[in-house]
Amino acid sequence: MVDLSMKQLLEAGVHFGHQTSRWNPKMKPYIFGARNGIHIIDLQQTVTMFKEVATVVRNLAASGGNMLFVGTKKQAQDAIREEAERCGMFYVHNRWLGGTLTNFTTIRQSIERLRKLEEMENDPRIVEALTKKEMLGLKREKEKLEHSLGGIKGMKKLPDAIFVVDPKQEEIAIREARKLGIPVVAVIDSNCDPDMIDYKIPGNDDAIRAIRLFCSAMADAVVEGKSLYEQALTKEQGKENPGEPAAEAEGGGAIEDSAAGGT
Repeated sequence: MVDLSMKQLLEAGVHFGHQTSRWNPKMKPYIFGARNGIHIIDLQQTVTMFKEVATVVRNLAASGGNMLFVGTKKQAQDAIREEAERCGMFYVHNRWLGGTLTNFTTIRQSIERLRKLEEMENDPRIVEALTKKEMLGLKREKEKLEHSLGGIKGMKKLPDAIFVVDPKQEEIAIREARKLGIPVVAVIDSNCDPDMIDYKIPGNDDAIRAIRLFCSAMADAVVEGKSLYEQALTKEQGKENPGEPAAEAEGGGAIEDSAAGGT
């Protein structure tokens, strides 16, 4: 089971909220107090609520579900991409295109165009047939699409949940998810509206160390869940094919050990 300790949270500066003048009064239940004009987030609640959220995320991955990582502000971009890739999930880290969820059919068409451009770029016959100007135009088109869609180009269906860093920054993404009934997991800072979030983690969503801590922990929960999912699949396959070679049975044991080590 993935946990965050009070020590980890303090070292990452998770307790520092925004200036008291910038707070959202709905965040009052999650505020410990104020110091030098800055709200201090109640880390005891962060520890407890994160544990609950991590369990939800782990169970989602254990059932074969997918979670979309979303964080487009500069401090979050690298952590969102790296941790989503580490746990094998999709992500948006540059710019949220309006309709990414609510107009997914059109987005899929853009993704297919990106795939087509990649194929063209790797086809020597096409490269030889086009002029340098035409190739440059295709390259620029591909780079533009890659910038916006690179993290979701393998996403064939809507995600089962989204994980958001900075709900104020990603308001459009959250509204799209809520419209479609997709659960929203998010770090909520002192200036956020917690009513927009289904699974809340009170904490600093601006400091790079805090963002990395949360993204890494979310990825760990996904990895745990995926291990359980693979373990269940292996057992199911074993029931269907009781005469499987011993080598495959050993592989199932490795998955089980991995899952057990994370709980």
